[in-house]
Amino acid sequence: MNKFKDYDETIEDLIASVKGVETLVENVFLADTLERVLAEDIVAKESSPLHVTSSMDGYAIRFEDQEKGVLKLEDRVPAGTDISTVVRKGTCVKTFTGSLMSEGSDTLIPIENVEVNGDEVKIITPVAFGSFIRPIGESYKEGEVLIKKGSKIGFAEIGVMGELSFVQVPVYCAPKVAVIATGSEILDLGEPKTSPAQIRSSNHVTLEAIAKSYGAKVNRIGVVHDDKELIKTKIVESLKHNDIVVTTGGVSVGDYDFVKDIIQGMDPEYVVNRAYVKPGRHIRVVKIDSKYIVALPGFPYSAAVMCFVYILPLIKAMQGQNPEARYIDAIIEEEYKKRSPYTEFTACNLLIKDGKFYVNLEGKKRGSSAILNNMLDGSALLRVERDTKVIKKGEKVRVLPMGRLL
Repeated sequence: MNKFKDYDETIEDLIASVKGVETLVENVFLADTLERVLAEDIVAKESSPLHVTSSMDGYAIRFEDQEKGVLKLEDRVPAGTDISTVVRKGTCVKTFTGSLMSEGSDTLIPIENVEVNGDEVKIITPVAFGSFIRPIGESYKEGEVLIKKGSKIGFAEIGVMGELSFVQVPVYCAPKVAVIATGSEILDLGEPKTSPAQIRSSNHVTLEAIAKSYGAKVNRIGVVHDDKELIKTKIVESLKHNDIVVTTGGVSVGDYDFVKDIIQGMDPEYVVNRAYVKPGRHIRVVKIDSKYIVALPGFPYSAAVMCFVYILPLIKAMQGQNPEARYIDAIIEEEYKKRSPYTEFTACNLLIKDGKFYVNLEGKKRGSSAILNNMLDGSALLRVERDTKVIKKGEKVRVLPMGRLL
């Protein structure tokens, strides 16, 4: 149980552990579904449009009648009007954007292409057959799956479901995540420093922001000082009301690293018990019944990286999504020398040039795992394999985005 595992092995173990996790569903009013995850396929109940309609203001005609030069205006059909006038040889019907095309017509000629004098419509510029009409099913056909189960709902998804007259939408319940930052040296938000040995905690708010951005509901427990019984109480209480309890700090080998001992004393199922990964090799992920405790290192950069690679798969799986990370192939613009024997995740800049992805490390500081500001400016994570020593300029690399592509 104490042996470090290869990073990929730990991810396989993590994903295997979530396959049986229950996903709950709730119905939510359409307007409140933004950023939620769809719990069933959205299928078109009818075609759109259901009838042939006009895509512009103009005149519904028979294509062949344009040769006549002048047509007789028979009627007008505003949008929303049920048509009754039939377009016969030599006649036309004034039709507006979104109106049903009159029976007998097969083409719409825009108002800009004609001159009108009383009930005579003179054709100035002819159009091609079938111009400016929307055929039945142009947008979608009856029975077509328009939005797949597991999709993140954005403005377009809301709009399409509005077209389909959805009032409520089935979505996965947001997993509940509790975040606890541990350590006697850290201060909570707004607390003044009384000693140069103190540092201000950012882990609890950073992890809260990451989890929220992927659909979780977060309970920020705050900062808990190095008191073993108090930390244990917070973890146990948080586990009662949350699906995932995340701690930062206390997982290494120091005298005051209590979290790993507290977890071990809870007789959990170990999913991940340390990994050959940098940063964060002392990570623990355990399962108690259907709930998880994820113990992260205390350095801010380490905690954030580990959140992306170990906690987000859990959050996504609990919302019916594929938990596997989505890497991007990119070309590195500079040489990279690896400094550790582990699989590394290094903050990098991800760029698009001429339709290809490129990465570089411009402005990224090399130092400890405390440098959270390396993640500013839309950074991504360069994955460097365990057996790699040097990546040469121009080589292909794997990159994990920390944004919408993830």
